[in-house]
Amino acid sequence: MNADHARYADWDAAYVLGALSAADRAEYEAHLAQCAECRTAIAEIAPMPGLLSRVTPERAESLLRAPEAETPTPEHRARVLSLAAERARRRRRTWVAGIAAAAAIVVAAVAVPAISAQLRPPSTTIALEQLRDAPLTASVSLTDVAWGTRLDMICDYGSEGDAPADGWAYALVVVSDDGTESVLSTWRAHPGTTARLSAGTELPASDIAAVEIRAVDSGTVLMRSSLDGS
Repeated sequence: MNADHARYADWDAAYVLGALSAADRAEYEAHLAQCAECRTAIAEIAPMPGLLSRVTPERAESLLRAPEAETPTPEHRARVLSLAAERARRRRRTWVAGIAAAAAIVVAAVAVPAISAQLRPPSTTIALEQLRDAPLTASVSLTDVAWGTRLDMICDYGSEGDAPADGWAYALVVVSDDGTESVLSTWRAHPGTTARLSAGTELPASDIAAVEIRAVDSGTVLMRSSLDGS
């Protein structure tokens, strides 16, 4: 704190409002150049003139006409300005704290998804190719996990298709590099429906040669996607 701070501690509001004489203003500005605390005080109450400008002439005149109002002494004016400055400082501190809190929330909101995305296991989504005349479209996402591979499938059955009352039965099958076939899940489809399912295999994704959808009753491969390029 500047050694002369006590003398000028209450001058900030008068300075901001333009109430200082030319000599006092020059003196205070010389002090500001040396006192960081007073510069901070000025910054905190800088919005005061803008706030006071919102008071309409009618409102100001009505206050002056109030019967109980007394002509303020210079000491009273200084005290009022000091109190106003302190209140402005408090409001500004609250406002700054609110902005800081909001900024922290925004940073957290941005950072958490970013961190989550970094921690999320990598996945590969493949579209299955239709091998038979069936109203199916499907895609499968393969995700490496600690125990093997998780498969998340979405399969749409077109509304123009037909089906028995209990629907058509389908199976999700993976074929390993050595030709081993594993049925991971089965479901029934009706026209205009979408099947969403998750299944898993102990095989790592690198050991999966193909993913297929087969008709359960006949074993016919209806859709397939090769992961090994074959």
